[in-house]
Amino acid sequence: MGPSGPLGALTQALGIGLLPFTFAGLVIASVFYSLPFVVQPLQNAFEAIPERALETAATLRASARDTFFSVALPLAKPGFLTASVLGFAHTVGEFGVVLMIGGNIPDKTRVVSVQIYDHVEAMEYASAHWLSAGMVAFAFVVLLALYTLNPTGKRK
Repeated sequence: MGPSGPLGALTQALGIGLLPFTFAGLVIASVFYSLPFVVQPLQNAFEAIPERALETAATLRASARDTFFSVALPLAKPGFLTASVLGFAHTVGEFGVVLMIGGNIPDKTRVVSVQIYDHVEAMEYASAHWLSAGMVAFAFVVLLALYTLNPTGKRK
């Protein structure tokens, strides 16, 4: 992402500028860092599609593209929900990538995880505890929403 790297050279050539210490750079780095948390649920969702559904679409002369969009994607929808929630939650709690790429620029790239670090560094433990409790509550709400909205998460 730096000026001498391939991505930095590409963004400069496109007129976007450099990505480090910008919100756009922070989003791109977070997406790459959270990718494993997104790929795994998607892979599981597509592997769980019954072979019979795909075979049925083939016997009805559906093209591969039509089968993908009409059969596979709707059946994998719960996996997309899980993947997006896990990716988002992982990105929100990230510290290392945020600090290295985004820095700690007030009103530009400062996020809660870095703010907790700042409070601890300044020995403002009460503020750090409140922010940490807020993050725990947020994580609980995200997981509760995931298990409530995702049909595969419901128990019979």
